Amino acid sequence: MKFQVSSREMRAIETNAEYFGVSLLQLMENAGRNVTQEIVERFSNSKKVVFFCGLGGNGGDGFVAARHLLAQGYSVRVVLAGKSKDINHSAAVQNWNALNMLSDRVELIEVFDSSIIPDVSTSDVVVDALLGTGSKGKLKAPILQLVEVINSLKGFKIAVDVPTGVDTDTGEVGNCAVRADLTLTFYKSKTGLDRAKEFVGVLKVCDIGLPLEFENFTGPGDINLVVKQRFSEAHKGVFGRLLVIGGSSVFSGAPALASMAALRTGVDVVYTAAPKKTAQTISSISPNLITVKLDGDNLNPNNVAELEPYLANVDAVVLGPGLGLENETCEFVRLFIERAETAGKALLLDADGLKAFATFKRPLQVPVVFTPHMGEFTTLIGQCLPEKLEERVVLMQKVAKEMAAVFLVKGKVDIICSPERVKLNFTGNAGMTVGGTGDVLSGIVGGLLAQKTDVFEASVAGAFVNGACGDFVASKIGFHMCATDLLDMIPHVFSNPMGHLKVRQ
Repeated sequence: MKFQVSSREMRAIETNAEYFGVSLLQLMENAGRNVTQEIVERFSNSKKVVFFCGLGGNGGDGFVAARHLLAQGYSVRVVLAGKSKDINHSAAVQNWNALNMLSDRVELIEVFDSSIIPDVSTSDVVVDALLGTGSKGKLKAPILQLVEVINSLKGFKIAVDVPTGVDTDTGEVGNCAVRADLTLTFYKSKTGLDRAKEFVGVLKVCDIGLPLEFENFTGPGDINLVVKQRFSEAHKGVFGRLLVIGGSSVFSGAPALASMAALRTGVDVVYTAAPKKTAQTISSISPNLITVKLDGDNLNPNNVAELEPYLANVDAVVLGPGLGLENETCEFVRLFIERAETAGKALLLDADGLKAFATFKRPLQVPVVFTPHMGEFTTLIGQCLPEKLEERVVLMQKVAKEMAAVFLVKGKVDIICSPERVKLNFTGNAGMTVGGTGDVLSGIVGGLLAQKTDVFEASVAGAFVNGACGDFVASKIGFHMCATDLLDMIPHVFSNPMGHLKVRQ
């Protein structure tokens, strides 16, 4: 478990907390209560307190603390950086409304122009709740002017979560930052605060009711980590190209499912490479599929050279769906993996690709994720997974370190392990035992890898999305599902991952 988090990780944790039943309103209340407690322990209620609050969640923490201090008899003023109608955080709006009902006891000053500079020079305690984690770059009016006012005051300065103007990830300061005497940060310290000690002052980490265990569970926040923003100037290939290799004289559906799932993640181009007759069958499934028709009834060593131009043109490879285990195919797998390593391409190995790899397994020199079910995991490492979940995690992380890889082991609870991290995924249901759902999972993760997503984050998000798709299908038609039913749900989950909360409830 890490002792620090980045701003993006913190946003994901907060989103997941709401999914697990701890609302943003609760977190804000707990954060504000921590600020209150710190002030009460240090200063009597004869002291004057001024809050400088922004329009987002950080400002909401300040609103809560101001309300609590009013309840304890303190003289409180609140300076808002902007107009109250522009507060952009739902929980902050609720707390502003509560504070506004007390306007006969608290002075609320809206500063929407840099020329409106309040006189708060007599304040004994100055609370900076302007900007929180994730704010970057140079400060703009009126926040810049308010930071200058804060720094000019003689009162004791407390920063809420992070001093405004400090980049919480790097510790860098743009044009100005609050010089706090005390910084109260929440849940865990942020990665950049150690590098900005002259602005942070004394650093104290406060609990806001977020169990550390939540960090080990997948949730909608993990989807937000991997979704790439679209921009109007984008062109084909910007969002990745994927090569799916699979199929045999017996299996044609598996690589088609993986390819269609990858397209639904938003990847721009997917090439589906299969033996010629199988590829022709795949072509007939959908006009969206671009097939590479390889010589032979099964994949064989001669196909490696045929795939060179495609390997050079893609960002990631999914290898294994419906591959078969002919001797010539296993040799193809060995040779192709060597070429992929030379080319530096991220790999996902699944199904028969995993079984073939088990015959010559070794740590690979590229980012790689293995997606076995429990039986395939046993084949790969030569050892059965223990019954107890905790013991499974220990074994899997040991193997992940030995193989320098990410493992996504499918089961009632999916376990995703990298050499450093572990996450558990609880989405999915018994209807997903039907064949092909694992191929859909491979396509989702592969599509994210092709968009240059971190291999662990891609695996975590893929597990959540795949299971959530199955849950949406089950909520509509029951457990009598087919793997193809999941495909149309993929965009729905990516667009509204919190929507799964209603299904889960």
